[in-house]
Amino acid sequence: MTGKKRILSGMRPTGPLHLGNLHGALNNWVRMQNEYDCFFFIADWHALTSDYENTNAIPEYIKNMMIDWLSVGLLPDKSTLFVQSQVKEHAELFLLLSMITPVPWLERNPTYKDQIVQLANKDLSTFGFLGYPVLQAADIIIYKANGVPVGIDQVPHVEITREIARRFNYMYGDVFPEPEAILTETPKILGTDRRKMSKSYQNAIYLSDSEDTIQKTVSGMITDPGRARKNDPGNPDICNVFEFHKLYTNKEDVSRFNKECRTAEIGCVDCKKMMAKNLSNALLPIREKRAHFELNPDLVEDIIREGNSKARKIASQTMDQVRSAMNI
Repeated sequence: MTGKKRILSGMRPTGPLHLGNLHGALNNWVRMQNEYDCFFFIADWHALTSDYENTNAIPEYIKNMMIDWLSVGLLPDKSTLFVQSQVKEHAELFLLLSMITPVPWLERNPTYKDQIVQLANKDLSTFGFLGYPVLQAADIIIYKANGVPVGIDQVPHVEITREIARRFNYMYGDVFPEPEAILTETPKILGTDRRKMSKSYQNAIYLSDSEDTIQKTVSGMITDPGRARKNDPGNPDICNVFEFHKLYTNKEDVSRFNKECRTAEIGCVDCKKMMAKNLSNALLPIREKRAHFELNPDLVEDIIREGNSKARKIASQTMDQVRSAMNI
Protein backbone atom coordinates (compact mmCIF):
# COMPACT_ATOMS: atom_id res chain seq x y z
CA MET A 1 0.00 0.00 0.00
CA THR A 2 1.16 3.54 -0.77
CA GLY A 3 -0.67 5.24 2.11
CA LYS A 4 -2.76 7.15 -0.41
CA LYS A 5 -6.51 6.71 -0.66
CA ARG A 6 -7.51 4.44 -3.51
CA ILE A 7 -9.84 5.45 -6.32
CA LEU A 8 -11.26 3.46 -9.21
CA SER A 9 -12.99 4.36 -12.43
CA GLY A 10 -13.51 2.86 -15.86
CA MET A 11 -14.71 3.44 -19.41
CA ARG A 12 -16.59 1.21 -21.80
CA PRO A 13 -14.71 0.44 -25.03
CA THR A 14 -17.33 1.51 -27.55
CA GLY A 15 -15.17 3.48 -29.99
CA PRO A 16 -12.56 6.25 -30.18
CA LEU A 17 -12.37 8.77 -27.34
CA HIS A 18 -13.33 12.39 -27.93
CA LEU A 19 -13.02 15.79 -26.27
CA GLY A 20 -16.00 15.04 -24.04
CA ASN A 21 -14.09 12.08 -22.59
CA LEU A 22 -10.96 14.20 -22.22
CA HIS A 23 -12.61 17.03 -20.30
CA GLY A 24 -15.25 14.90 -18.58
CA ALA A 25 -12.87 12.30 -17.12
CA LEU A 26 -9.34 11.87 -18.47
CA ASN A 27 -7.92 15.24 -17.45
CA ASN A 28 -9.15 14.63 -13.91
CA TRP A 29 -7.68 11.13 -13.90
CA VAL A 30 -4.28 12.46 -14.96
CA ARG A 31 -4.33 15.02 -12.13
CA MET A 32 -5.42 12.41 -9.60
CA GLN A 33 -2.43 10.17 -10.30
CA ASN A 34 -0.30 12.24 -7.94
CA GLU A 35 -2.91 12.35 -5.17
CA TYR A 36 -4.39 8.83 -5.09
CA ASP A 37 -3.61 5.17 -5.59
CA CYS A 38 -5.40 4.98 -8.95
CA PHE A 39 -7.05 2.01 -10.64
CA PHE A 40 -8.46 2.68 -14.11
CA PHE A 41 -9.99 -0.12 -16.13
CA ILE A 42 -11.41 -0.74 -19.58
CA ALA A 43 -14.92 -2.01 -18.90
CA ASP A 44 -15.39 -4.47 -21.75
CA TRP A 45 -17.97 -6.55 -19.89
CA HIS A 46 -19.99 -3.38 -19.28
CA ALA A 47 -19.92 -2.72 -23.03
CA LEU A 48 -21.93 -5.92 -23.46
CA THR A 49 -24.85 -4.67 -21.36
CA SER A 50 -26.21 -2.64 -24.28
CA ASP A 51 -24.04 -3.77 -27.22
CA TYR A 52 -24.08 -7.54 -26.82
CA GLU A 53 -25.15 -8.40 -30.37
CA ASN A 54 -21.96 -7.36 -32.16
CA THR A 55 -18.69 -7.78 -30.28
CA ASN A 56 -16.28 -7.96 -33.23
CA ALA A 57 -14.82 -4.48 -32.70
CA ILE A 58 -14.25 -4.71 -28.94
CA PRO A 59 -10.62 -6.01 -29.08
CA GLU A 60 -9.60 -3.12 -31.35
CA TYR A 61 -11.51 -0.64 -29.19
CA ILE A 62 -9.65 -1.92 -26.11
CA LYS A 63 -6.26 -1.42 -27.74
CA ASN A 64 -7.14 2.06 -29.00
CA MET A 65 -8.60 3.11 -25.66
CA MET A 66 -5.42 2.16 -23.86
CA ILE A 67 -3.40 4.11 -26.44
CA ASP A 68 -5.65 7.14 -25.88
CA TRP A 69 -5.16 6.84 -22.12
CA LEU A 70 -1.40 6.65 -22.42
CA SER A 71 -1.37 9.50 -24.93
CA VAL A 72 -3.17 11.94 -22.61
CA GLY A 73 -0.77 11.21 -19.76
CA LEU A 74 -1.94 8.23 -17.73
CA LEU A 75 1.22 6.50 -16.54
CA PRO A 76 1.50 2.78 -15.74
CA ASP A 77 4.02 3.51 -12.98
CA LYS A 78 1.51 5.81 -11.27
CA SER A 79 -1.81 4.12 -12.10
CA THR A 80 -2.94 0.52 -12.47
CA LEU A 81 -4.34 0.31 -16.01
CA PHE A 82 -6.15 -2.92 -16.82
CA VAL A 83 -8.92 -4.69 -18.70
CA GLN A 84 -11.97 -5.79 -16.70
CA SER A 85 -12.51 -9.18 -18.36
CA GLN A 86 -8.90 -10.19 -17.70
CA VAL A 87 -9.53 -10.17 -13.94
CA LYS A 88 -12.03 -13.01 -13.57
CA GLU A 89 -12.54 -12.26 -9.88
CA HIS A 90 -14.83 -9.42 -10.94
CA ALA A 91 -17.26 -12.01 -12.30
CA GLU A 92 -17.13 -14.14 -9.16
CA LEU A 93 -17.85 -11.20 -6.88
CA PHE A 94 -20.61 -10.04 -9.25
CA LEU A 95 -22.24 -13.46 -8.92
CA LEU A 96 -22.05 -13.45 -5.13
CA LEU A 97 -23.31 -9.86 -4.82
CA SER A 98 -26.21 -10.65 -7.16
CA MET A 99 -27.42 -13.20 -4.60
CA ILE A 100 -27.98 -10.50 -1.97
CA THR A 101 -29.02 -7.47 -4.07
CA PRO A 102 -32.79 -6.76 -4.00
CA VAL A 103 -34.30 -6.35 -7.48
CA PRO A 104 -36.17 -3.11 -6.54
CA TRP A 105 -32.79 -1.44 -5.91
CA LEU A 106 -31.93 -2.06 -9.55
CA GLU A 107 -35.34 -1.17 -10.99
CA ARG A 108 -35.31 2.25 -9.33
CA ASN A 109 -31.89 3.12 -10.77
CA PRO A 110 -32.47 6.38 -12.72
CA THR A 111 -29.94 5.47 -15.41
CA TYR A 112 -31.73 2.17 -16.03
CA LYS A 113 -35.00 4.00 -16.61
CA ASP A 114 -33.42 6.69 -18.79
CA GLN A 115 -31.54 4.28 -21.04
CA ILE A 116 -34.59 2.08 -21.55
CA VAL A 117 -36.20 5.17 -23.13
CA GLN A 118 -33.11 6.52 -24.93
CA LEU A 119 -32.13 3.15 -26.39
CA ALA A 120 -35.62 2.06 -27.36
CA ASN A 121 -34.21 0.64 -30.60
CA LYS A 122 -32.30 -2.01 -28.63
CA ASP A 123 -33.60 -4.97 -26.66
CA LEU A 124 -32.45 -4.17 -23.13
CA SER A 125 -34.75 -6.62 -21.39
CA THR A 126 -31.77 -8.67 -20.21
CA PHE A 127 -30.52 -9.67 -16.79
CA GLY A 128 -27.13 -8.18 -17.64
CA PHE A 129 -28.56 -4.73 -18.32
CA LEU A 130 -30.73 -4.74 -15.20
CA GLY A 131 -27.86 -6.05 -13.09
CA TYR A 132 -25.03 -3.88 -14.40
CA PRO A 133 -24.99 -1.79 -11.15
CA VAL A 134 -24.12 -5.01 -9.31
CA LEU A 135 -21.19 -5.64 -11.65
CA GLN A 136 -20.23 -2.01 -11.22
CA ALA A 137 -20.29 -2.47 -7.45
CA ALA A 138 -18.07 -5.54 -7.79
CA ASP A 139 -15.63 -3.56 -9.94
CA ILE A 140 -15.29 -0.91 -7.23
CA ILE A 141 -15.31 -2.80 -3.96
CA ILE A 142 -13.11 -5.70 -5.09
CA TYR A 143 -10.23 -3.18 -4.89
CA LYS A 144 -11.61 -1.67 -1.68
CA ALA A 145 -11.69 1.71 -3.38
CA ASN A 146 -12.23 4.66 -1.06
CA GLY A 147 -13.66 6.83 -3.80
CA VAL A 148 -14.99 6.99 -7.32
CA PRO A 149 -14.52 10.18 -9.39
CA VAL A 150 -17.87 11.05 -10.97
CA GLY A 151 -19.98 13.91 -12.23
CA ILE A 152 -23.06 14.92 -10.25
CA ASP A 153 -25.35 12.86 -12.51
CA GLN A 154 -23.46 9.67 -11.63
CA VAL A 155 -23.73 9.94 -7.86
CA PRO A 156 -26.71 7.50 -7.76
CA HIS A 157 -24.43 4.82 -9.28
CA VAL A 158 -22.01 5.16 -6.38
CA GLU A 159 -24.87 5.15 -3.88
CA ILE A 160 -26.06 1.75 -5.12
CA THR A 161 -22.52 0.45 -4.64
CA ARG A 162 -22.51 1.81 -1.10
CA GLU A 163 -25.83 0.12 -0.36
CA ILE A 164 -24.60 -3.23 -1.69
CA ALA A 165 -21.35 -2.99 0.30
CA ARG A 166 -23.30 -2.04 3.42
CA ARG A 167 -25.66 -4.98 2.98
CA PHE A 168 -22.77 -7.41 2.50
CA ASN A 169 -20.97 -6.11 5.59
CA TYR A 170 -24.15 -6.36 7.68
CA MET A 171 -24.73 -9.96 6.64
CA TYR A 172 -21.18 -11.34 6.67
CA GLY A 173 -18.94 -8.94 8.57
CA ASP A 174 -16.89 -5.91 7.63
CA VAL A 175 -15.00 -6.68 4.42
CA PHE A 176 -15.62 -3.65 2.22
CA PRO A 177 -15.24 0.10 2.79
CA GLU A 178 -18.16 2.16 1.49
CA PRO A 179 -16.73 4.20 -1.39
CA GLU A 180 -17.43 7.91 -1.58
CA ALA A 181 -18.38 9.79 -4.72
CA ILE A 182 -15.59 12.23 -5.57
CA LEU A 183 -17.32 15.03 -7.45
CA THR A 184 -15.24 16.40 -10.28
CA GLU A 185 -15.90 19.69 -12.03
CA THR A 186 -15.85 19.55 -15.80
CA PRO A 187 -15.90 22.48 -18.24
CA LYS A 188 -18.90 22.98 -20.48
CA ILE A 189 -18.24 21.22 -23.76
CA LEU A 190 -20.86 20.14 -26.28
CA GLY A 191 -20.78 18.44 -29.63
CA THR A 192 -20.55 20.31 -32.91
CA ASP A 193 -24.37 20.48 -33.05
CA ARG A 194 -24.70 21.72 -29.42
CA ARG A 195 -26.01 18.38 -28.21
CA LYS A 196 -23.99 16.26 -25.80
CA MET A 197 -20.79 15.16 -27.53
CA SER A 198 -21.32 11.54 -28.49
CA LYS A 199 -20.14 9.01 -31.05
CA SER A 200 -23.75 8.02 -31.68
CA TYR A 201 -24.69 11.63 -32.55
CA GLN A 202 -21.74 11.92 -34.95
CA ASN A 203 -20.96 15.31 -33.44
CA ALA A 204 -17.63 14.55 -31.78
CA ILE A 205 -14.06 15.75 -32.18
CA TYR A 206 -11.77 12.80 -31.47
CA LEU A 207 -8.41 12.76 -29.74
CA SER A 208 -7.00 10.86 -32.72
CA ASP A 209 -8.28 13.33 -35.35
CA SER A 210 -5.70 14.81 -37.71
CA GLU A 211 -5.27 18.57 -38.12
CA ASP A 212 -7.18 18.46 -41.41
CA THR A 213 -10.04 16.50 -39.86
CA ILE A 214 -10.28 18.97 -36.99
CA GLN A 215 -10.41 21.91 -39.44
CA LYS A 216 -13.16 20.21 -41.42
CA THR A 217 -15.19 19.26 -38.35
CA VAL A 218 -14.93 22.70 -36.76
CA SER A 219 -15.98 24.38 -40.01
CA GLY A 220 -19.35 22.64 -39.69
CA MET A 221 -19.97 23.66 -36.08
CA ILE A 222 -23.16 25.51 -35.18
CA THR A 223 -22.58 29.07 -34.03
CA ASP A 224 -25.06 31.81 -33.06
CA PRO A 225 -28.21 30.82 -35.04
CA GLY A 226 -29.28 34.46 -35.17
CA ARG A 227 -26.19 35.50 -37.10
CA ALA A 228 -27.08 34.87 -40.74
CA ARG A 229 -24.50 37.22 -42.34
CA LYS A 230 -20.97 38.27 -41.48
CA ASN A 231 -22.02 41.85 -40.74
CA ASP A 232 -24.71 40.71 -38.29
CA PRO A 233 -23.67 41.23 -34.65
CA GLY A 234 -23.25 37.90 -32.83
CA ASN A 235 -23.77 36.66 -29.29
CA PRO A 236 -20.81 34.61 -28.03
CA ASP A 237 -22.83 33.56 -24.98
CA ILE A 238 -24.85 31.17 -27.14
CA CYS A 239 -22.07 30.23 -29.58
CA ASN A 240 -20.53 26.80 -29.16
CA VAL A 241 -17.34 27.84 -30.96
CA PHE A 242 -16.75 30.51 -28.33
CA GLU A 243 -17.03 27.88 -25.57
CA PHE A 244 -14.18 26.01 -27.26
CA HIS A 245 -12.18 29.25 -27.49
CA LYS A 246 -12.42 29.51 -23.69
CA LEU A 247 -10.70 26.13 -23.45
CA TYR A 248 -8.12 26.39 -26.20
CA THR A 249 -7.42 30.08 -26.86
CA ASN A 250 -5.40 32.47 -24.70
CA LYS A 251 -7.41 34.84 -22.50
CA GLU A 252 -6.39 37.97 -24.40
CA ASP A 253 -7.69 36.60 -27.70
CA VAL A 254 -10.84 35.24 -26.04
CA SER A 255 -11.62 38.74 -24.81
CA ARG A 256 -10.93 40.18 -28.26
CA PHE A 257 -13.11 37.60 -30.06
CA ASN A 258 -15.89 38.26 -27.58
CA LYS A 259 -15.86 41.96 -28.45
CA GLU A 260 -15.34 41.54 -32.20
CA CYS A 261 -18.16 39.00 -32.51
CA ARG A 262 -20.63 41.34 -30.81
CA THR A 263 -19.63 44.19 -33.13
CA ALA A 264 -19.41 42.02 -36.28
CA GLU A 265 -15.71 42.81 -36.69
CA ILE A 266 -15.01 39.10 -37.08
CA GLY A 267 -17.04 36.55 -39.00
CA CYS A 268 -17.87 32.99 -37.94
CA VAL A 269 -15.66 31.45 -40.63
CA ASP A 270 -12.53 33.24 -39.41
CA CYS A 271 -13.47 32.61 -35.80
CA LYS A 272 -13.79 28.88 -36.49
CA LYS A 273 -10.47 28.75 -38.34
CA MET A 274 -8.63 30.31 -35.41
CA MET A 275 -10.30 28.04 -32.89
CA ALA A 276 -9.53 24.94 -34.99
CA LYS A 277 -5.87 25.95 -35.20
CA ASN A 278 -5.64 26.44 -31.43
CA LEU A 279 -7.46 23.19 -30.75
CA SER A 280 -5.24 21.26 -33.13
CA ASN A 281 -2.11 22.73 -31.52
CA ALA A 282 -3.37 21.75 -28.07
CA LEU A 283 -3.98 18.17 -29.20
CA LEU A 284 -0.64 17.88 -31.01
CA PRO A 285 1.22 16.35 -28.00
CA ILE A 286 -1.53 13.73 -27.69
CA ARG A 287 -1.31 12.90 -31.41
CA GLU A 288 2.48 12.60 -31.18
CA LYS A 289 2.31 10.24 -28.21
CA ARG A 290 -0.41 8.23 -29.95
CA ALA A 291 1.84 7.81 -32.99
CA HIS A 292 4.61 6.51 -30.73
CA PHE A 293 2.38 3.87 -29.13
CA GLU A 294 0.86 2.88 -32.46
CA LEU A 295 4.38 2.15 -33.70
CA ASN A 296 5.08 0.09 -30.55
CA PRO A 297 2.09 -2.25 -30.08
CA ASP A 298 4.15 -4.68 -27.99
CA LEU A 299 4.75 -1.92 -25.45
CA VAL A 300 1.01 -1.34 -25.17
CA GLU A 301 0.40 -5.07 -24.71
CA ASP A 302 3.07 -5.19 -22.00
CA ILE A 303 1.44 -2.29 -20.14
CA ILE A 304 -1.96 -4.00 -20.29
CA ARG A 305 -0.48 -7.34 -19.18
CA GLU A 306 1.31 -5.75 -16.23
CA GLY A 307 -1.79 -3.81 -15.19
CA ASN A 308 -3.94 -6.94 -15.38
CA SER A 309 -1.46 -8.78 -13.18
CA LYS A 310 -1.37 -6.03 -10.53
CA ALA A 311 -5.17 -5.79 -10.47
CA ARG A 312 -5.59 -9.58 -10.35
CA LYS A 313 -3.30 -9.89 -7.34
CA ILE A 314 -5.38 -7.46 -5.27
CA ALA A 315 -8.71 -8.84 -6.52
CA SER A 316 -7.61 -12.37 -5.59
CA GLN A 317 -6.76 -11.28 -2.05
CA THR A 318 -10.16 -9.65 -1.66
CA MET A 319 -11.95 -12.75 -2.92
CA ASP A 320 -10.13 -14.89 -0.33
CA GLN A 321 -11.63 -12.63 2.33
CA VAL A 322 -15.08 -12.75 0.71
CA ARG A 323 -15.15 -16.53 0.56
CA SER A 324 -14.01 -16.78 4.15
CA ALA A 325 -16.68 -14.32 5.30
CA MET A 326 -19.40 -16.20 3.38
CA ASN A 327 -18.14 -19.66 4.42
CA ILE A 328 -17.84 -20.88 0.83
